[in-house]
Parts: sequence; structure tokens; C-alpha cells
Amino acid sequence: MNERQPSTALARALRLTEHFSTGVVLAVPVAVLGLLKRPRPWLPGLVAWWHRRLLRSLAVGVEATGTPVQGALLVVNHVSWLDIPVLGSLAPVRFVSKLEVRRWPVVGWLADLAGTLFMQRGAHQATAMARVIAAELQAGATVAIFPEGTTGDGRELKRFHARLLAAADGGQVPIQPVAIRYGNGVEPDAIAPFIGDDSLLPHLGRVLRHPELCVRVSFLPQLDPAGLTRRALAEAAREAIDRQLRDWSNAACGSSAATPDAHAAARTF
Repeated sequence: MNERQPSTALARALRLTEHFSTGVVLAVPVAVLGLLKRPRPWLPGLVAWWHRRLLRSLAVGVEATGTPVQGALLVVNHVSWLDIPVLGSLAPVRFVSKLEVRRWPVVGWLADLAGTLFMQRGAHQATAMARVIAAELQAGATVAIFPEGTTGDGRELKRFHARLLAAADGGQVPIQPVAIRYGNGVEPDAIAPFIGDDSLLPHLGRVLRHPELCVRVSFLPQLDPAGLTRRALAEAAREAIDRQLRDWSNAACGSSAATPDAHAAARTF
């Protein structure tokens, strides 16, 4: 981290409250300009700044390797709601999220203003969302999807659903797997996963009390879609992410663990 992190849960909670208050103040002109259809070329930078500041408020350390590909469809394993600020702090990314997040107090409104694409559950909704994602990709945006469809505990990957990969049909869109792992030991962190019957506020309280939460992110090499079906691409992305997670399994956060993108230097904040 570039700034000293708050060391107690109370200090973190106070800083988090200030951060969300700042977000609401900044969101008002963003919303007004959006309603007036005015251009907001500075919005992606503002969103990335907001994500970085959120992570500092929570005392979350991020180590990233590899290079995010501009205009790519990012295929990411899903562990927690923290995945979004973690990735959003590293690159301008549009996220696909479940519609329930839009109803979260304050958070849902801010996510909407930041450009999150909200999707209802169901195969037919996925088909419609794939068309929306394709339009965003064709316009040059980078879009992240979580093909597991739900969060996991960080130990084992779930099946990757292939429907949203229809957004990259035709082989013209780069497809980049991205691996995320929480924790600095052999076992993944037990607090970070947002699973089962978890609700946001109790989970946030556990994160605030966490003594040191570390996240590792690896932007992996692009997939070659030539001759591959959506299902084959989903499996290829899953295998690439699984290999990286296994490579990390015995490496402490902050170490010089290997990454498939050998030329990329680790970025820590």
C-alpha cells in the first residue's frame, strides 16, 4: 500500500464511512451529467481511484502480475464482492453482476453509475446479456465476467458456464483469463469468500476485523479461440486459472511466485 493502512477495525470503519460519503458526494454530479447526456471521459479514472481508495480503507493489499488487455473479455474466478474493487483498481473494467446487487443500499447506486451491467438469472437473460457485452467490447470497453455464476470458497473452481462467452463469438475479441486468490499461505483466506447465506454487512464487518487481507491477481495470457467452441473456451479459461491457483498454493503473498506472463513486473499497492 502507498498509504499507511488503518490498523484497527474501528479506524477502518470510520475511514470506510468517510469514503462512502465522499463517493456519494462525487456521484451526484456524475449522475446529473449522465441524465444530461454529457460526456464523462474522466469517469473510468474516477472509478479506478474510488476502488483503490476503498481497498486502502479496508486495509486490503493487492499484488498483481501480468498485463490486462484493453478491450478484452476478462474471464475471472469468483470468490467475493471484493473481486470487483480489486480488479477495478487495476484497470478500467465494466463488470457483469447479478441484479440483486443493484438493490444494495448506496453500493448498488454507485455500481450503476460506474457502468456495471446487471443481469437477472436464467439462460435467456444470459443470451441477452451476451449481446450487451458484445456491444461494449466492440466499442472498446474491457468487460469482466464471472463464469462460475456464483462465488466459491477459493479452494476449488466451480464449473464455468459458457453462455456469456457468446459475446466473443467470431474470434475478433481477445479473451483473457484472470486468476484471483485471497490469502498468503498454503490455504486460501477463510474470511474473504462471500458464499452461502452471507449478507453484505456481516461479511463487511469480518473484513474490517481481518488483521491482514492479501489478494493476488494474475492477468494470464490470452486464449486462442481459433477452432474452439464456447464450451471449449470456458474449459480452457478454467484450466488456465486453475493452474495459476495451484502455482500460488505454496507461495506467500509478496513473494516472487512464478507467473505465466514472465515479462510482467508485480504491482503492489
